[in-house]
Amino acid sequence: MRIVVNPQKGNYKILFLDQHSIRGAAFTEISETPKGPRPVQYRLRWGNRQQYRNTPTKDLIASLRKGEVFLTRHDESFERFLADFQVPFSLVSLCRVCLLEERITPINAKTAVRYRGSESICPDCAKRELRRELAHMGRMGRQSMSHMEALLSKYRDVDRVLASIQPEQIRMSQTLFDRLEAHPIQKTAGIEELPLPRVFVEASGVMTLMPAQQMAVDAGLLYGKDLLVVSATASGKTFIGEMAGIKNLVEGRGQFLFLVPLVALAVQKYQRFNERYGTFADVGIMIGKSRINLPENRPAGDRNTGAPVIVGTYEGIDHLIRCGTRLRQIGTVVIDEVQMLEDNERGHRLDGLIARLKYLAPKAQFLYLSATIGMPKILAKKLGATLVRYDDRPVSLERYLMFLEHKQKIPTLKKLCEEEFTHVSSKKFHGQTIIFTNSRARCHVIADALGPRYAAYHAGLTSQERREVEAQFLGGKSKAVVTTAALGAGVDFPASQVIFDSLAMGISWLTVQEFNQMAGRAGRPDFHDLGKVVILAEPGGTYARGSSFTEEEVAMRLLKGEMEEVAPEHDLEQSSEEYVANAVVCGGDEIELEQIGAIMVGTIEPVLPILLDRGLVRRANGKIELMPLARVMAEHFIGLERLLEILSLTNRYRDPIEILTELECAESREKVREREKGKKARG
Repeated sequence: MRIVVNPQKGNYKILFLDQHSIRGAAFTEISETPKGPRPVQYRLRWGNRQQYRNTPTKDLIASLRKGEVFLTRHDESFERFLADFQVPFSLVSLCRVCLLEERITPINAKTAVRYRGSESICPDCAKRELRRELAHMGRMGRQSMSHMEALLSKYRDVDRVLASIQPEQIRMSQTLFDRLEAHPIQKTAGIEELPLPRVFVEASGVMTLMPAQQMAVDAGLLYGKDLLVVSATASGKTFIGEMAGIKNLVEGRGQFLFLVPLVALAVQKYQRFNERYGTFADVGIMIGKSRINLPENRPAGDRNTGAPVIVGTYEGIDHLIRCGTRLRQIGTVVIDEVQMLEDNERGHRLDGLIARLKYLAPKAQFLYLSATIGMPKILAKKLGATLVRYDDRPVSLERYLMFLEHKQKIPTLKKLCEEEFTHVSSKKFHGQTIIFTNSRARCHVIADALGPRYAAYHAGLTSQERREVEAQFLGGKSKAVVTTAALGAGVDFPASQVIFDSLAMGISWLTVQEFNQMAGRAGRPDFHDLGKVVILAEPGGTYARGSSFTEEEVAMRLLKGEMEEVAPEHDLEQSSEEYVANAVVCGGDEIELEQIGAIMVGTIEPVLPILLDRGLVRRANGKIELMPLARVMAEHFIGLERLLEILSLTNRYRDPIEILTELECAESREKVREREKGKKARG
C-alpha cells in the first residue's frame, strides 16, 4: 500500500492508496513529547464511509511501517517522527487542490501551474480556479475563455493571467496577444533610376522606393498597367499613385484624379499635392458643396474641375458626373481605400463611380489602393487589374487584449496614453495614440475625462475645429485623439498606438476588415520603431439589445478572423440609384447601360421594369429617357424607395423641415436595419 502524507500547517492529511484507487483517508496532528514528535488525535475514514473515527495512533504507525510512504513536501516534525520509527519516505510532487478533494495528480516542472504565489497545482485545477475568479466579471464567451486558458498554458501562472484583467496591476507583457514582425529592409531602386519626369523627381522629395512601391513598378506601374495595390498602412501606397499620375500628366495622357472616402482625408492629400507639385501643375479639390455657407465649410482649395491634378471625395467627383459634367481627358484615376466597396451605405456608389469613370475614360490608368482586402486576387480579377500584394509591415506591430469592466476603461486609457507618450522613438518622436470609440458623444466623454492634450475628433466638428486638432497632433502637442470608428480609414494621424475603447461602429460590431484597417494605423516607419494595438474588451458588454455576441467574444473573432471576399450585392434601392446615374453618363443608350452595369464589381437587381412602371423613365428608339424625377434621383444620390418616400411625405406635410425630420428618422432606422442585416450575413 502507498501512503501519501500532505503537511498542512501542523495538521496532516493522509491518503491510503492501492494500485488503482484511494482506500482510505485520515487526519492527524504531531505533538512534541519527551520521546520526540509523535502523532495525536488520529482520525480515520476507511472505504466508502463518510465519517472519520478516532483511532489509536499505534494503528497509524503500523500502517506506515507496512506501506510505501510519500511526503508532498519537507516537514521537519513528521520526518523526525518517521526517523524515530525507522520508516523510509520519498518526496513526491502532487497537486494540493486535488489532494483536498482526495485525488492524486502528480505534477512536475513541465506541468505545474503557479498559484497564489509559490504554490503549484495541476493544469485542470488551475483552469477551474481561473474560471472561478473570472465568474464575477459576468458572462465570458467561449472564445475569450479559450484565450485565457491559452495564456494559462503559456505562462503556467494563474496570478499572471488574472493580472491581465485587473487594470491596477496590468503589465503590458501580460496582455500581449501576438506580435507581427516587420520584414527586413529590401534593396529597392533609387527614384533617379526610374523613367520618371525630371520635374517630378525633383519635387517628390523621395530618394529610394519602399518595397511595395518597388513591387508596383515591377508590375508595370510606369507603363500604364491597372493595379490593385494591397499593403499595410504607411507602406507608401499614396506615392504609387503619385508616380503614375504625375508621369501620365506630364507626358500628355490627361488629368490625374486622386479619390478618397472622406473630406478630411481629401483636404490632407490636396495640401500635400499642392506643396509638392503646385509649382508646375495646378491642384484642385472636389469635395462637394456644403448646404450651409459658413467660413469653415468653404472649400479648402481651388474647385477647378479643369485642374491637371484633382483630389476629391468619391461623392464630390460622382456628383459632377451625375449632373452630366464632362471632365477633361483623364489619364490616371486613383481610388484610395477601395475596400469601401464593401461599405453597406456607400459601397454601391463607389462601385458605380468606378464603372462610370471607366466608361468615360477607357484609356485611363486605374490604380486601386487598400491596406485591407480579403481575397484580393478575386477583386483584382473583377477590376481587371494586376494584384500587387505586400503583406509585410514596415514596423513591427504588437497586439494586446485586456478584459475590463466598463468603469475601468477611462482610467486604463489614461494610463496607457500617458505611458506611451513618455516613449521617444529613435526618430525623436513621442508616442501618440488614436483611441477609437463607438459614438461622437463618447469621444467627448473620454477626451474631457482624460484632460488637457487629449482631443475629440469626428465628422460632427467644424472644418476649422478638425484642422486645429490635426495640427496639434501632427505637431506632437497632443497625447491622443479620440475618434469614431467611422474615421478608421480617414485622416492621417501618425500614431504609435491604437486603442479600441469599443469594438462597435454605432451599435453594430466592427467587421474584421474594418478592425484591421483601423489597427493598421499603429506605427509609422518615419516616426516610430514599434506599433501597438490595444483592445479594451468588456466581458458581457454589448451595444444593442438582443446582440448575439458580447464584446470580449467579438475581440477574439476580430483578432483571429479572416477577411472575406469583396463581393457586394446591391439591393433595389442601391441598384435603382446607380442605374439612373449610369443612364446620365451614357445618354440612356441601352446597350451601353448594360456595358456599364457589367463593369461593376457588385451584383445589381433588374430595376428597369420597375422604373418604367413608375413612369420615372421611358423607352424610345433603343434609349432610356430619364424623366425629371429620375434625374433628381441621379443628381441627389437617391434610390427608388427613398424617392417614393419623399413624394409620400410631400402629400402629408407642407413644412420642408418636417419632411426633412421624417426623412432623417427613417434613414436612421434604415441604417440600423442595414447594419443588422450585414452583421447577420457575416455570421
